[in-house]
Amino acid sequence: MSQEEKPRIGKIIEGAEHLSLGISMVVAVLIGVGLGLGLKNLFGHIWLLWLGVFIGVAAAGLNVYRAYKRQVEDLDTLKDDPRYKHYNSINDDEDDEKY
Repeated sequence: MSQEEKPRIGKIIEGAEHLSLGISMVVAVLIGVGLGLGLKNLFGHIWLLWLGVFIGVAAAGLNVYRAYKRQVEDLDTLKDDPRYKHYNSINDDEDDEKY
């Protein structure tokens, strides 16, 4: 593999990782529905369609969980960054007392 191909492939992989969460959820459900339809047509059982839908929804939920964990890790790295040490957490209790 040449030196020119590595950055190009790396950029594609990096771009795929940064796809929006909404798109990845829709794609996961569509793949699950497609899988279910294929299994239903292959074996003739309607419950296989619903199995595919369930697999797609579960994959979409997993995508949400992974995105959440990634955001928590990014937030934790920012908490340790000295550039953001002067930002204190905001107390919302003070705003509630005014009303």
